Amino acid sequence: MVQISDIVNRLQLDVYSGEDFLSRKVTSSEISRPELELTGYFNYYPHNRIQVFGMKEMSFVEQMSHAEKDIIFRKLCDVDTPAFVIARGFDAPEELVKAAIEKGIPIIKSTISTSRLSGMISNFLESELAERISIHGVLVEIYGLGVLIQGKSGIGKSETGLELIKKGHRLIADDRVDIYRQDERTVIGESPKILEHLMEIRGIGIIDVMNLFGASAVKHHTQINLVVNLKDWSTDNTFDRLGSATGSINLANVAVPKISIPVSNGRNVATIIEVAAMNFRARTMGYDATKKFEDNLSKLIEQNSEEEGD
Repeated sequence: MVQISDIVNRLQLDVYSGEDFLSRKVTSSEISRPELELTGYFNYYPHNRIQVFGMKEMSFVEQMSHAEKDIIFRKLCDVDTPAFVIARGFDAPEELVKAAIEKGIPIIKSTISTSRLSGMISNFLESELAERISIHGVLVEIYGLGVLIQGKSGIGKSETGLELIKKGHRLIADDRVDIYRQDERTVIGESPKILEHLMEIRGIGIIDVMNLFGASAVKHHTQINLVVNLKDWSTDNTFDRLGSATGSINLANVAVPKISIPVSNGRNVATIIEVAAMNFRARTMGYDATKKFEDNLSKLIEQNSEEEGD
């Protein structure tokens, strides 16, 4: 559940009136611009959404009489209306302030343009109200890419994450990662508040990463771009050698690329994951080393065939 105070604090908005009412709850991530309602049409009024007033709404209000404003604003102030937001630095009409105070509804003000402010509020609410799923793993940000490290207990996920932090990368979550779908192609990962900035290292215990490495070593959340599955090296297991067998894993109904990395004595897993992230970024930018190798191999085979023919 999100309170109006959360929106005010996170988006750094100003309270125009009703500071005592900032604990009101928001249950919908959608927002409303009450254009039709200002004309008196309330048949489909989405009263449980945040109501945003921009230049069009305020220009129309200026043409209304005092009596019309009084009637319309009292209808806008429903029992479950979370808040009114005034964009572009406009002042709230006196009639709206009076009606809102009577119903205990806060009025928020901002100098930001209406469309941008609406997008900011909507995006914040979608992320905060989205259903969370907890999964096991270590989430780090490597060169701007969110990499989720998974594997069986004791394989060294946290130790690998710690080594990556020492290399200058950032921790998002250790052991438990809360994920949610931002849209059809994007899944976001974050740390539960009780575990934020903390890691468990066997033999040492709990450490505070921000306290030891500084604020630049941690981050609140990140998109999960790649999943790395750590597996014990074994002759019974088959691992991809050319990089052409990248699979995927379903996280919050979003398909995320996944690779498996064997773990054995003498392998610097942190460095391998670091390179895997760099290679993944190169592929997304259109450069594929595997394809280049296959092209070179095809050319070599063709060249040898021509020489044998001669």
